Amino acid sequence: MGRRDFEDAPAAPAANSLVPAASAVVVDDEGRDLLQRRSDNGTWALPGGAMCLGESLAECAVRETREETGLRVEVTGIVGTYSNPRHVFAYDDGEVRQEFSICFLARPVAGEAGALVVSDESTDVRWFAPEEVDALPMVAGVRKRVDDWRHGRMPAIR
Repeated sequence: MGRRDFEDAPAAPAANSLVPAASAVVVDDEGRDLLQRRSDNGTWALPGGAMCLGESLAECAVRETREETGLRVEVTGIVGTYSNPRHVFAYDDGEVRQEFSICFLARPVAGEAGALVVSDESTDVRWFAPEEVDALPMVAGVRKRVDDWRHGRMPAIR
């Protein structure tokens, strides 16, 4: 299913759903960040997705990272809370989701750093040095999360 991101865009469609979600900035021992190239929009993104009933947001981040990259991780902190009502995701099926996401900091579980796989949601999964990320195509909301982690800043809660 295709997806289009709108952030602070006057032509954005009105949201018709709100779904709790989690993502993860996964950092290895070399300080590299794990990213996936999304199959729905071709941009690089953090692993993440919608929370399921019966799981915590941190468990969601761990599950989504495993499903989307093949990597087992453990959560070590929080990068930030993102709930901009002017950031929506429009899906081909008509859903327009308002953003509500917690971005966690995570690290690979011992012995897992090399075991990357591509899922049906991605076309590539790779580790990137922080300075390599600037040149990658990325939607503004993902770039904000990566930059918040890189610069050690907690975003303002809105």
